[in-house]
Amino acid sequence: MGGGMGGSPFGRGGGGIRIPTGGRSGGGIGGVIGIVVILGIIWFATGQNPIDILTGGSSGVPTQSAAPSSSSLPTSGQEDDLRDFVGVVVKETEDLWTEVFAASNQQYPAPAVVLFTGQVNTACGGADARTGPFYCPEDRKVYIDLSFYDQLRDQFGAPGDFAQAYVLAHEVGHHIQNITGVLPEFNRRRQSMSQTDANAYSIRIELQADCYAGVWANYAGQQNIVEQGDFEEALNAADQIGDDTLQKRMQGFAVPKTFNHGTSAQRKTWFERGYQSGNPSDCDTFSGNV
Repeated sequence: MGGGMGGSPFGRGGGGIRIPTGGRSGGGIGGVIGIVVILGIIWFATGQNPIDILTGGSSGVPTQSAAPSSSSLPTSGQEDDLRDFVGVVVKETEDLWTEVFAASNQQYPAPAVVLFTGQVNTACGGADARTGPFYCPEDRKVYIDLSFYDQLRDQFGAPGDFAQAYVLAHEVGHHIQNITGVLPEFNRRRQSMSQTDANAYSIRIELQADCYAGVWANYAGQQNIVEQGDFEEALNAADQIGDDTLQKRMQGFAVPKTFNHGTSAQRKTWFERGYQSGNPSDCDTFSGNV
């Protein structure tokens, strides 16, 4: 969708932009996510709780069945197109967050984005294609096995370029959380949190990353690179990867206490909130209900 966004994508009005950091006083769960921040599909593909990976309980997904390791860029024609597409989205996220940070007289340290096939070694441990796209706070890199985009289309019913862009912008959102202190604080406080509390707060983090992805979508519209139907593609992707939808698809029923990324309705709501306002200050998922 190309129009209807209106005004500056940052909602500036004198002074800088407040980026919510998740800080809380007087009790509560506090803090946010750790070692590897992932999209969440690993829970269903491998049976391993993502929080265990996020907080260092595992060095990564078992990789014995993965293809031979490769950290080089794919070379097939289709994957070349995907590589170029990722490059465009990454550049747009850099432009957006550079402006946001500059509004507060700060420099934005952009993350590196690593495309791989099969397996990859990271500062957060080894991973393979089953992990899905993820962000590693330890090396400040976003990792993408491009086969995930086929999975997003074929297995999860979320086709389209903008669905792919939403996933990438979501992972960059985790980078924002890392450099603003949200993720390190979670690692510090995670040791005293129950699994239930960790899951509940993980949802708040993931929804904030969804909101930040929506802020990027707003910015993309301002740059006239959004086409009719793109926003709906992203909303559909958010819907298809909600915890409730994934669990019902994989096992026939949902177990809310195990949710750690948010329901389909929550993910769509927070993505749309970021899209409509274009202001990171409206992405405070740490106050009140989500």
